[in-house]
Amino acid sequence: MLNNTLAYGLEAVENQLQSIVDSDVQLLADAGLHIISSGGKRLRPQLAILAYLAAGGQDLDVVIPAAAAVEMVHTATLVHDDINDHSLLRRGKITVHAKWGRTFALLAGDYLFTKVYELMAAYPPEYNGIMATACIRLVEGETMQAEAAKAGVMDRETYKTIISRKTASLFEAGARMGSMLADADENTIEALADYAYNLGLTFQIVDDILDIIGDPEEMGKPVGADIAQHRGVMAVQDGVLEEVVAVTAVAEADDPLAQMMARLRESGAVEVARRQAEEMAQRAHAALTAIPESEARQEMVALIDMVLNRQK
Repeated sequence: MLNNTLAYGLEAVENQLQSIVDSDVQLLADAGLHIISSGGKRLRPQLAILAYLAAGGQDLDVVIPAAAAVEMVHTATLVHDDINDHSLLRRGKITVHAKWGRTFALLAGDYLFTKVYELMAAYPPEYNGIMATACIRLVEGETMQAEAAKAGVMDRETYKTIISRKTASLFEAGARMGSMLADADENTIEALADYAYNLGLTFQIVDDILDIIGDPEEMGKPVGADIAQHRGVMAVQDGVLEEVVAVTAVAEADDPLAQMMARLRESGAVEVARRQAEEMAQRAHAALTAIPESEARQEMVALIDMVLNRQK
């Protein structure tokens, strides 16, 4: 039963995403559809839908625009991130800036961001406030990350602040809005928001681990981008990265980045990061103890394992 409901909801989100990027400026329509049709995990809208169902929601159509909005924010950031990272591939497809150029990619990302307003227009002010706060935190987190990367220094507290803002805030916003739309009580809303927040932290730490040990073909994008720019969880593992960078800088190697990543794999930093991800996953699981048993809750538990053990 839940599988059918969830499939309906995600299909409705997909349809909404594809229809809302339409424009009589063909380049914007083409670029928007290009990035949206490239797929993705759709984890953020899935969280919004599951939170709505776990909180007792009945009419799934109520939550679809909000679920689509959180995914639209995420999609817009991908367009801009790929410009900043000079990435040529995203989800196995050529990136927007590689296909249309930097200027048009910036405009396409802006276009996707403004479409979030349209998706959220039907909701009361408090929902738009939640979305606005999540977007502010996301940009703050990205800015802090770029600043730390430029300085070449990032401690663990800064790293956690960055990922809580740039990733976990949007996860939390989706679950919070979903549970609110189900008219849940305050304890349920906070429990589901806490679950999603910690799941977001788990997701980002695992993402940073995969930047070191992931398979580029399976992931559909290059690996090593974060390490090359002194970003990610490996940048804060008790000086491991600094030592590796120092060794690599003086090495007579054809591929310094490959050597750096190999040394990181051997350093034990991946195992440390893995334990951090497992701790966040345990916190997500603990938050769900306040939620009554249901198929939606069971699926949320399963999502923790999926996020923790994913390979792409």
